[in-house]
Amino acid sequence: MDLRLGGKRAVVTGGSRGIGYAVAAVLAAEGADVAIVARDASALDEAAARLREGARGRVETVVADTSDDGSVRAMAATVTERFGGVDVLVNAAARPAGSGPLPTLSEITDDAVRVELETKLLGYLRCARALAPLMTQQGWGRIVNVSGLNARKSSSLVGSVRNVAVASMTAALAEELGPQGVNVTVVHPGLTWTERMPGLIADRARAQGVSEDQARAALDATTTIGRMTTAEEVADVVAFLCSPRGVAVNGDAVAAGGGSPGVTYY
Repeated sequence: MDLRLGGKRAVVTGGSRGIGYAVAAVLAAEGADVAIVARDASALDEAAARLREGARGRVETVVADTSDDGSVRAMAATVTERFGGVDVLVNAAARPAGSGPLPTLSEITDDAVRVELETKLLGYLRCARALAPLMTQQGWGRIVNVSGLNARKSSSLVGSVRNVAVASMTAALAEELGPQGVNVTVVHPGLTWTERMPGLIADRARAQGVSEDQARAALDATTTIGRMTTAEEVADVVAFLCSPRGVAVNGDAVAAGGGSPGVTYY
């Protein structure tokens, strides 16, 4: 299937690693010009060098901190100057979910919640606010917010709050921007195999006194496909939503975590 992304201009925050990097790789391979955004210049340069090997579009890097509005606006200006505009925004710059024991109510601090909302919710909002006008002016665009399946769980208070907030923001933006040709969606990955997963499995194995194989098997069993999804598999879902073919999905949350056992969402 041709996703019709050739010639589109995309911004991917958190694009130097993990799901953000995988999304940038798919978009670039489909022929889009892609600007990857992160705070670490050296990590961006290394990621861009790898991305260009399989790219049919341009790959640019922009250093920015999405927790700072001035930095985000400077990023938007830089991308606009280089690409002449923006068609697609993928928000993936967020702190990864922790692997340790979940804090109890008495252990959760205001700052623990505040930093998550500042980085993820407000970071995504800043990027949308800076780039959506470019899309509405041309009458077409896509914004995809990468959130997480903690939005559908009650076990992680901080993780649930930040991800539900992103989903709520997505729906509100979709209602405002959809009539102007800009679709806004949220993708909820679950446990995803990225470069950080081997370390998380090793930590879990030590904490539980089991082998790493046993620790991984337990994580694989949390999905209905019998294994964790990969960053590349999540990126394929995101790329479809970024494309003109994804027009029928707007404001909705799309789960991309390999299926959650024992529950029905409707």
